[in-house]
Amino acid sequence: MQPSVLSGLRVLELGQLIAGPFAAKILGEFGAEVIKIEPPGAGDPLRKWRLLKDGTSVWWQVQSRNKQSVELDLRKPEAQAIARDLAKEADVLIENFRPGTLEGWGLGWEDLHALNPGLVMLRISGYGQTGPYRDRPGFGVIGEAMGGLRHLTAEPGRTPVRVGVSIGDSLAGLHGALGVLLALYHRKVNGGEGQVIDVALYEAVFHMMESLLPEYSAFGVVREPSGSALPGIAPTNAYRCADGGYALIAGNGDGIFKRLMVCIGREDLAEDSGLAGNDGRAARAAELDAAIGAWSATRSLDEVLAALDEARVPAGRIYNARDIAEDPHFRARDMILQARLPDGQAIEVPGIVPKLSLTPGQVERPAPALGADTEAVLRRAGVSEAAMTELRAKGVI
Repeated sequence: MQPSVLSGLRVLELGQLIAGPFAAKILGEFGAEVIKIEPPGAGDPLRKWRLLKDGTSVWWQVQSRNKQSVELDLRKPEAQAIARDLAKEADVLIENFRPGTLEGWGLGWEDLHALNPGLVMLRISGYGQTGPYRDRPGFGVIGEAMGGLRHLTAEPGRTPVRVGVSIGDSLAGLHGALGVLLALYHRKVNGGEGQVIDVALYEAVFHMMESLLPEYSAFGVVREPSGSALPGIAPTNAYRCADGGYALIAGNGDGIFKRLMVCIGREDLAEDSGLAGNDGRAARAAELDAAIGAWSATRSLDEVLAALDEARVPAGRIYNARDIAEDPHFRARDMILQARLPDGQAIEVPGIVPKLSLTPGQVERPAPALGADTEAVLRRAGVSEAAMTELRAKGVI
């Protein structure tokens, strides 16, 4: 196997919780050295989120694999000086504090760019580094709402619900990781100059909103919640089966639609010229949903999926955690990996995406204990043992 594609890249992670650390996780999975700075004592709050094992979140085992942990109180001048020294030797710095926080610590872009002109700085915040809302606090759920997603995730007439995971943060992290790679490429081909990547949570969500804005601009149409359907694209919906399960059926391709109608015994609809294209089907979506729903209601979920698989119509069940863990396809694709908690207990964690044929991502080290790498990283940065003892006494590390 060739060396990891990002081997030799050094990332300094100053963020916490989800968005910034998620971007760093991706880079670490493909070989980057990730040095994570955490506040002494408590560490990253994610260590205490969701379900805990021996006092630490099992989520931590995913979000922080391949990282080194350094305890450093960035509110103190001595720690800020150490962070500047670490930034001098870094290729990438990732942070997701409120805009202005790093500047108050002497760690803003102008300061660090002067020290290390090649540094690439990823800054993730609720509303971005500029604009009238820049100083507002913003979590992923607020970005999901402002970006347009929350309005659509509901049954018509009912309260909009959240997706169920911190999708706004993760989308921001994905866009941030992409921005880092683009900036590194620019640095490579344009003389080594670093730059800032400014990612706003609401913009990462808004970027996923497809035709939402153009439809309003062209037609004055405000897209509304539609439950399990996808307005303007038909037929595609969740259909209840005889055993109470739901089959997700996507019959919206022209050829697929015909095969679906033949499968459910509605050859008349398959041959209807008015349904040959998506525009005609979208206008009669309720009629098509009723026909498919009447068919699925007389069969179990397994029977429905077997029939659709034979007819080569995209369909599937709604997976929960147990379904994922027991599905052979996830394992065949290495999407379920084995890890171990600090006490030796085996645990299954998500695999790595995307999958590169020559330089695939790897899990080279488990998520670190708080401060596990403080001494090694600071020693490498030139901090003496005596200085570390003094810093520890002051609560800086």
